[in-house]
Amino acid sequence: MNKIGPPLEALLRRLADTPPDFLDEPRIGNTGQVFVPAVVNDLLAKIAQRLPQAGLEAFRGRDASTDRNRLLLVMIMVWLLADEWFADAQLPIAEVLGLLNQTARELALSTNAQKFIADPDRREELARLSLARLGFRPEGETPEQATDRLSALSVTERNRLLDASRAAEARAKAIREQLIKKQAEASADKWTRE
Repeated sequence: MNKIGPPLEALLRRLADTPPDFLDEPRIGNTGQVFVPAVVNDLLAKIAQRLPQAGLEAFRGRDASTDRNRLLLVMIMVWLLADEWFADAQLPIAEVLGLLNQTARELALSTNAQKFIADPDRREELARLSLARLGFRPEGETPEQATDRLSALSVTERNRLLDASRAAEARAKAIREQLIKKQAEASADKWTRE
């Protein structure tokens, strides 16, 4: 997050104004209206370069139960990245694909894609996370401010911290149990010697 990005307010407004076309059902099998690989390819052509068909396979839906929310989120992220600021930033295609593929997958596991439009905190999370994964921070913020605010908002970061906290508590419990067991053994040895 060392590079200065666009103003956060502009990204939040853009997300809030996401056109209905970007919220249509993604094509999964024979259902849905939007062929997401084509939408992704149009974005890549605008900001970098087009990809061959094989490079877009990750954005093809196969199973509605696992792919629908992720592909809806990809379309929302494409709308965000179609902003002129990103086109002028000359983003590396690998980073954009990582954002659209991996980050969308992570976010889709914990949050309904529609919330990234409707909920102000989720909008800010998506805007900040997108900037951060591309190496930018919102204009007017220090790297520390941007990191702190993202950490406070991020559902995935919160889940990661909760998992780490649970794991630490489980380790502490196991250590306590081992200490109690060793104390009991030491006490039993003492009684045996006397």
